[in-house]
Amino acid sequence: MIESLFEKTVDYGKISFQLVKLRTLNKTSDVVSSLLANTVVLIFVLLFMLFLSLGLAIWVGEILGNIFYGFFVIAAFYGLTGILIHLFLHKWIKKLVSDRFIEKLLK
Repeated sequence: MIESLFEKTVDYGKISFQLVKLRTLNKTSDVVSSLLANTVVLIFVLLFMLFLSLGLAIWVGEILGNIFYGFFVIAAFYGLTGILIHLFLHKWIKKLVSDRFIEKLLK
């Protein structure tokens, strides 16, 4: 009787441990797959922005009379945008990313 209860307790512990491992694996695979998919999209968006910026820089440079002036204008635009984002949206972006990550883990 006691041995049977002990065996059932051991079996329950093993099954509970397996369940925890499977749930952890499920969450990990979900987070990693989402991260990978988002990374691929981010790479394509960054490539798009790179080539768009190069094209705009050359076009603006031709309008201003010298190609490198266009690169200065585009760089100034990105610099100013980066400063404004850092000053006004940094905390909001950090909270949004943190919330999404936690949401994925708790899902």
